[in-house]
Amino acid sequence: MKPIPPPPVPAASRVPPPAATRATAGATGRTVTADRGRLGARLRTARRAAGLTLRATADALGVSVGTWSAVENGRTRITPDRVAAAARLFGAEVDSLTEPAATPEPTVGTWRDFPPLDLPPPLAGALSAFVELGYHGATIRDIAQRARLSVPGLYHHWPTKQHLLVALLDRTMEELLTRAEAARAEGDGPVERFGLLVECLALFHTHRRELGFIGASEMRSLDEPDRSRIAALRVDVQRMVDVEVREAKRRGLFGTPLPHEASRAVVTMCTALPTWWSPTGPTPPATVAQQYVQFALDLVRSAR
Repeated sequence: MKPIPPPPVPAASRVPPPAATRATAGATGRTVTADRGRLGARLRTARRAAGLTLRATADALGVSVGTWSAVENGRTRITPDRVAAAARLFGAEVDSLTEPAATPEPTVGTWRDFPPLDLPPPLAGALSAFVELGYHGATIRDIAQRARLSVPGLYHHWPTKQHLLVALLDRTMEELLTRAEAARAEGDGPVERFGLLVECLALFHTHRRELGFIGASEMRSLDEPDRSRIAALRVDVQRMVDVEVREAKRRGLFGTPLPHEASRAVVTMCTALPTWWSPTGPTPPATVAQQYVQFALDLVRSAR
């Protein structure tokens, strides 16, 4: 995994990009606007190839995490200048991000698709160790053995165990927020959006049960300021559900007298799935997700 690059140089002292790069960025402005979905997918791929988190990228480019997430999901416009800045940050060519594909590109999966979790060996080793032994019980030697690395080799890129935990929780929240935003965007009205969010949460906490387990059990092991930062991202997910429950209640579609508490009970129900669900059990994730949508609708007293 490549180390996170330093923040960009302040605008006053920044060296302008070569003329050819500026020309390319300007010439592709129409393409950037016309096909946000393709551009967003390419930006996400380039960012991950560079080993950068959503948060690190947003900070380096001077935008909010929410804005950059929307860019990668094709839901907002990005200027040619910012495309060029992102390309430099990721070590990619602008043309590789903006030019139309010569052949049809593979279809980008939806929020319901869960390919195998792809983590660098140190993070995969840390995830395995933290799930089995707990953060405080796992040692750097445990993690190195699971990653098939030497202890010095692990320390070369990851100076502390805390850095590994932060990276795993960043990865967890990045994926969960991206999927939740995509699921919510498909809904027409608060009841449908609520159901899609519950389905998304249930799918994530079964398909990504190890990440979900760490997210629920090891927040207390985080040091500041990362604890507050990641806690704020968790609140962002909760608020998506809160908004839909309040609106459905306002319209008379949900009958719960306690919408705030009901919303939190629904999310907690979903985030607890990693504590009991197993891929070797009789119920697949899609079935669990549909069951939980029904449980959630009952809890908020949906008129259906």
